[in-house]
Parts: sequence; C-alpha cells; structure tokens
Amino acid sequence: MSRADKIREAIAGSHGAHWHPTDAYSRAVWLGAGLVAAGMFLHQVELVLFGVPLVLSVLITNKPKGTPTVSVRPVPRGEGAGVVHTVAHVDGADAELAVVKLPGGPKVVPVRSPDLPVEIRRDAWGPGVDVRLDHLFAGPDGMHVYGPIVGTEHVRTILPPVEHHPAGPLPPRPAGLVGIHRSPRAGDSTELRDIRAFQPGDRLKRIDWRVTTRTGTVHVRERHAEADAEIVLALDTRTDLSAKVAEWSSPHHGATTRPGGSLDRAVRRAASMAAGYLRQGDRVALMDLSRPQLNVRSGVGRRHLMRIRTQLVVCVQAAGWASRVALRKLPHGSVVVLLSPFLDDEIAELAVQTRKHGHVVLAINTLPLPLEPDAETPWGEVAAELIAAEHRLRLRRMAEHGVAVTTEC
Repeated sequence: MSRADKIREAIAGSHGAHWHPTDAYSRAVWLGAGLVAAGMFLHQVELVLFGVPLVLSVLITNKPKGTPTVSVRPVPRGEGAGVVHTVAHVDGADAELAVVKLPGGPKVVPVRSPDLPVEIRRDAWGPGVDVRLDHLFAGPDGMHVYGPIVGTEHVRTILPPVEHHPAGPLPPRPAGLVGIHRSPRAGDSTELRDIRAFQPGDRLKRIDWRVTTRTGTVHVRERHAEADAEIVLALDTRTDLSAKVAEWSSPHHGATTRPGGSLDRAVRRAASMAAGYLRQGDRVALMDLSRPQLNVRSGVGRRHLMRIRTQLVVCVQAAGWASRVALRKLPHGSVVVLLSPFLDDEIAELAVQTRKHGHVVLAINTLPLPLEPDAETPWGEVAAELIAAEHRLRLRRMAEHGVAVTTEC
C-alpha cells in the first residue's frame, strides 16, 4: 500500500460509526475566530459582530449521544424470485435526520418517521444480496453527523423454481401396498409374475390348485411387488452454455448461471422432475456427474424436495470442468434422468453403458437450440453447424442403444 493510499484510508477511517463534526462546524470555528481576531487587530467592530455569532454557535452546540441504527425486517426464506416487500426501521437516538440508500435511490427522512417500505426485486434463482441499506444521520443543528455507515448485506438464496412437467417415462399402475410401479422382486400384488413349484416358506393361500391338480405337484402363484421407483437425477455441471457460440469461452457475471443457458435449463428441469416424481410417491436421488461428494441420497417427501432444490444451488456454485464423469452406486433397476448438453462423447458413452447395465435412461438435452454462430469469426457458421451435426449424431447413437432422448429441454 502506497503512502497516499494510507493517508486516504486514515482520512476515511476518521469518519464512520461515531459522531463527528461536519465541515460547517470547522468553518464556524476558523471563520468565527478569524473574524474576531481580525476585527480586534484592525479595530473594526463590524468584523467582531460577524464573528461572535459563529463562535457562540460552536460553543452552545451539544454533541449528540447514542448509537443510531437502521434495521431491515428479513424476507421469509420461502419467498421466490420477483418483487418482495419488506420494511426498514430507523432508530435515530439523538439525531434529527437520516439519509438511507434504498434500492430505488437515497431518501431523506426524519428519524421519528414510520418504517420505510423497501421493495426488493430478484429475477434469478441462486444466492444473492437482497438489500444493503447504507445510511447517514445528522444532528439537530447540522454540526455533527453519524456515518456514513455501510449497511449489512442481507443475503438470501432463492431455490430453483418448480414448474409443471410430466414426471417421466414410468407409467403409473394400480396402487399397491408400498408404491405404484412394478418392482423387479416378487411380492404381494394383483399382477401375476410366475407359477412355480412350492418351496418351504411359501404361504398356503398362494397355492394354484388348478395347476397342482393337473400336474400332481404343488405349485404356487408368484406375483409382482408394487414398489416406489428409484429415480436418479444425474446433473452435468461441467459447462454452462448459451445459444451464442461466441459466449462459450467467456465467463458470465451477475447471476448464478447464464439465464436460459444449459445449466439453468438443467437445474430448472431437475427441480421440476423431482417434484413430479416425489408427488407420486417415488424415491428421488441427485447425483453430480463430476463431483460425487455433492450427491443426495434417495428419499421421499416435501423436505426431500427442499433438500434437492438446495443441493442443486450448491452443485451450480461448485460447477466447473472435470476430466471424468461417473455414475456410482446406482440402485438396481433405477431410472436415470441424465441432464446434459451432450457436447462430448464421454457423457454419451456413460448414458449407453448405464442403459446396458439394465437401468432405464432418460437423456434430456439442455443445449439451447438453434445455435447462433460467432459473427466476428470467418468460420463461425461452419463451426456452429459442425457442433450441431456432432450433437445430433451423439443423440442418435444414444437412441439406437435404447436411451430415451429428448431433443429439447
């Protein structure tokens, strides 16, 4: 830090959270004393008469006491994006006027005025600062001020919105004891699974007397169990791409993700699908393909939906390129919803291998289409068309191996 910076910091540190005289106070002292001294030296009564009131105004001035504050009523956590209203309470102590910097601009109010209405607008989900009320207080005579004070930042995280989308590729079945989807294991249900020979431990009520009479050997009916489907939402957070190819190499500032970009679309769709599956009683888990430490185990209920939406924000905050992607410890017979822009062969190969292992795979393409080429590059249109062609081939290859592919999110 240079010497000039240290001097500026010392001057700035002399003001702040305490009562201190204003420039008018200093001018009254120096000007009043100077006029009195000049009048006495020059034997001019007029100068003395002008200087004495200034000196007296300084002598009869009382330094205000107390600690004035500005507090904001916190916004409820459940509030989403859009306009939210709250109030700011001004406690001025011995001050007379307060200058508060509201989101709409600074406002001068008497310290004994009612609470100030504050309008907060947030258009994007994710963490962010709702409001920071910087303020300054002035004493009754304007000779002392308290501040300026940098207000406390009120940070709030807006969870990804839940939109109404179909839950997924599983058709609902008549409700059984524990779920609404067919389980790979045997159990009690209304749908016949197999007729087999009697084994120790089988219940007598399951005996199929018609087959037993015909074959001479005791046979029992084995039925499907109706269970909750195991849904795994697999999120690809390595890239955040918009429809403009020219913006792919530049970082995005001002929001958690690019509005309308691939990561924003993936998070919104994941939150909506989680709500849809949980609403019909299925178990839902969340996996980050490149950061397994951020995974959320499968669960049910409204609290689990809040947990998934909160973890989606955490995954986006930790987003970044990773050399490898993986799906680990998948429940047997689970439904894997893979949300990715599918710009590399590794993610497509992961979807195919997951399908070959016996899981139902739904690949949701989050890449905004159509792509807009870079106008400043001579080969911009060719590059965009090449990227789109490779992307189409990747989706087609996954579909040929039994992966259900959605071309648009």
